[in-house]
Amino acid sequence: MPLAVSILGLSVFALGTSEFMLSGLLQPIARDMDVSIPTAGLLISAFAIGMVVGAPLLAAATLRLPQRTTLIALLAVFGLGQVAGAVAPSYEVLFASRVVSALACAGFWAVGAAVAVSLVPVNARARAMAMMIGGLSIANVVGVPAGALLGQHAGWRAAFWAVAGLSALGLVGVVAFVPRTEARSGQDRPRLRTELAIYRDGQVWLALATTALSGGAVFCLFSYLAPLLTDVAGMDEGWVPTVLALFGVGALVGTAVGGRIADAHLFGTLYGGITASTLVLTALALTAHHVVAAVTLALLLGVTAFFTAPALNARMFNVANAAPTLAGATNTSAFNIGNTLGPWLGGLVIDAGWGYPAVAWTGAALAAAAIGMTAAASRLHHARGGSRVVTGSAAPEQQERHDALEQAG
Repeated sequence: MPLAVSILGLSVFALGTSEFMLSGLLQPIARDMDVSIPTAGLLISAFAIGMVVGAPLLAAATLRLPQRTTLIALLAVFGLGQVAGAVAPSYEVLFASRVVSALACAGFWAVGAAVAVSLVPVNARARAMAMMIGGLSIANVVGVPAGALLGQHAGWRAAFWAVAGLSALGLVGVVAFVPRTEARSGQDRPRLRTELAIYRDGQVWLALATTALSGGAVFCLFSYLAPLLTDVAGMDEGWVPTVLALFGVGALVGTAVGGRIADAHLFGTLYGGITASTLVLTALALTAHHVVAAVTLALLLGVTAFFTAPALNARMFNVANAAPTLAGATNTSAFNIGNTLGPWLGGLVIDAGWGYPAVAWTGAALAAAAIGMTAAASRLHHARGGSRVVTGSAAPEQQERHDALEQAG
């Protein structure tokens, strides 16, 4: 795997820490800002909304710019957004800083994913994406629990300062190791109209729906995992970072295993991972009052959720082969539509007085819907006799290998 792909994964560690660390900071933020837990949870949705909007817009706006320059600029803006969050005097300012940070994060993900898949052969796309997603997994293992510890002992603002520092390190890595690129011109120049053609393919929309529903299922529960552990399972708040770290360990394991098998068995990976997440969420809804069960199932949810992530990304790049930048951007948007939908639905359930276990039931329902989308995509795929992707920019030999791999999946 090229070193530049690893560097992108390390940069994603900073982005992922910021995106997910609020799950362990909701309580101190709610106390400091004098808002409810569901209102604080909207900060997670704010980040997701920024990702949804920012990914396709920034991908389109930077389509003809050198990719390395774009990555550097976006990572710098992201770091400044973390500083703004650290000094935010009010909930409204903190909310705005999350949106701005998310816009930059979305653009980095979209361009970074396109760079990563461009550096490897078509039959290694899932592994390349697993390397980037591995940055998220490590963020859950190290960054999110560390953010929760900082929030408990040094104040939640310290966590934002720490992520700003991580962003600076990531910026140095991108400058030093990601290959310098020039904007393409002539026949190779990207054309927005050509890339937009991917949205005429029904398989693209099925892939997006699967990503959104599976992401929403997990983060509906994960966003409120800390209060579920303390208020339902009776765990001391000081143990929450440990459980978040276990979720991250599960995510790291799931990403590593899923990335290895998804290129050869794409639909099997999707079916297996999403079905397992449905079962884990259902079991958590039934056993949330038991500490050991809740902790064990949090670990397993990390495994099942991130087991599917490389396959979800690879599937999108396969069905939108001619538009890698918009493919990455659109899948990022879909993932964060789920991140927005999940915490919002979870907040509605909590506000309705149904309790935190009902949030797990809601996540299980979203995961079941994702299984339905996967089944529809699989039927359409095989009804067409294989892959029918928009392949305008794919080399013929690459497309032949891609079709063979899709048939094997």
